[in-house]
Amino acid sequence: MTVSQGITEVLNGTIESVKSIIPFDVHIDSPSLIEAPLIQAELGVLIGMTGDMKGRLVIEGNHQSIGSIGEKMFGMPIEGEMLESFTGELANMIAGNLATVVSQREVSIDITPPTVIVGSTKISGFKKAFRVPVELNEEGSLQLILMVED
Repeated sequence: MTVSQGITEVLNGTIESVKSIIPFDVHIDSPSLIEAPLIQAELGVLIGMTGDMKGRLVIEGNHQSIGSIGEKMFGMPIEGEMLESFTGELANMIAGNLATVVSQREVSIDITPPTVIVGSTKISGFKKAFRVPVELNEEGSLQLILMVED
């Protein structure tokens, strides 16, 4: 499998995972190529990937968007440290589902535990990255960023 095919499978698997995990109708925009550094503004999570595709998946949003997902999933408002913990668990669910989805397409990846990022952060050290905007109806938006290592 070429790097290009691997990127396509992982991007498609990530989109499929988001649609199955997030309890809203979501609108996925087209992926776009971004360059380093990535500036993460408010709340996000980074999960490393090893195996056939080496890189990192960053899911970023704001407190309102991620809080709305948590409230929809658990039926109560989630704030503060609970929101930060939920952010990591949401990413874990998405990345775990991603690993399962791509394995069915003969792409083997393992994921690392999530690293929650709070506040403005600059992330560099990657050569190529793809951003996929996700609109959550009236509830806000998320950004999926796939950073690929050669």
